[in-house]
Amino acid sequence: MLENIFKSDAIAIYRIDDEENTPLLNRYIVSSQDTREICNDPQVCGIEYTSKLEHTCMLVLKAMPDFSPIILKERQTMVLNVLRGGLNFGLREALAQAYGWNIHSTSFISAQRTRVASNSEEWHIIESEYKKLYLPENAQIVFGDVVATGTSLQHALKLIVKEAIASETPIANMVFFTFGGERAEVILREISELCKKEFEGFSGIDLFYLEGRFMVPSPDTLLSIKLTGTDLVRKDALMAPEFIASQYELPYFPLERCVIYDAGSRAFHLDDYVADVVDYWSRTKELAAQGITFNELIAERFPNIDPTKFGKQNLMSLCEQHIGKINRLLIPKENTQEEQGV
Repeated sequence: MLENIFKSDAIAIYRIDDEENTPLLNRYIVSSQDTREICNDPQVCGIEYTSKLEHTCMLVLKAMPDFSPIILKERQTMVLNVLRGGLNFGLREALAQAYGWNIHSTSFISAQRTRVASNSEEWHIIESEYKKLYLPENAQIVFGDVVATGTSLQHALKLIVKEAIASETPIANMVFFTFGGERAEVILREISELCKKEFEGFSGIDLFYLEGRFMVPSPDTLLSIKLTGTDLVRKDALMAPEFIASQYELPYFPLERCVIYDAGSRAFHLDDYVADVVDYWSRTKELAAQGITFNELIAERFPNIDPTKFGKQNLMSLCEQHIGKINRLLIPKENTQEEQGV
């Protein structure tokens, strides 16, 4: 199902090869040391997180001429930032680093989603007032976002296509990076068909999943702890071999609630992010107190791997150690330097 099409010391890229293949949507899974660290280790956050993400996107863009039918051109390329998650990917800078560019344009759209009701699985856009769009002729749109339900992605792309039709500015193709689930390709397939219909010469979309096409839990998903419509989990996911192998590096990696948690707060407001991660591990600690073992939780959250390779693990101790490490993320650097006698 995965065909390795590019490999270097820094990055591996796989094409998803299945019955869902279409000429207008090329689907890939990318694995790098940086994005493996992001998905595995919630201690990677703030500037470190966005820098690693930008670096991986740069590596993919640099490799694209070796395998992709899309050849980006500086004057035609527009980076689309769907606020605020799209800012995490650093694509304006990644393009400059990959190709030495300076004059590619950048546009912004706000799209904040929420549930229809507190107990609902339906989502809608509640904030979409800000918009600053620059569509070059035969636009090549490069963008990134985290996709669970795809509500924000669908809203942004429909708006872009509507603007392009109204201004008679054709779209040539798109390149999309995501930590996401299968809903991403459902939406992009729909948008690619619409663009093909509306814009003569539209050539398609490259979709790059980072580390895997992850599963988004529903109310029926058998997980003790989950955020439906939000989490991206390892269970039943399609993942790069390098990412699967990396789970054995530390025992808490395969137990994380989500591969990304909240992407916005992870980059821009660490108090909220740390509270989210600590809440999950505190609830996991409660499971341990109720008698759930490390091996049982592995079987629930990532049944594809062998828990015996971690040796004997005490789930309670693991939770306590990890919570302590996550809480230390909010200690200012100058404080830690003083403690070390710097």
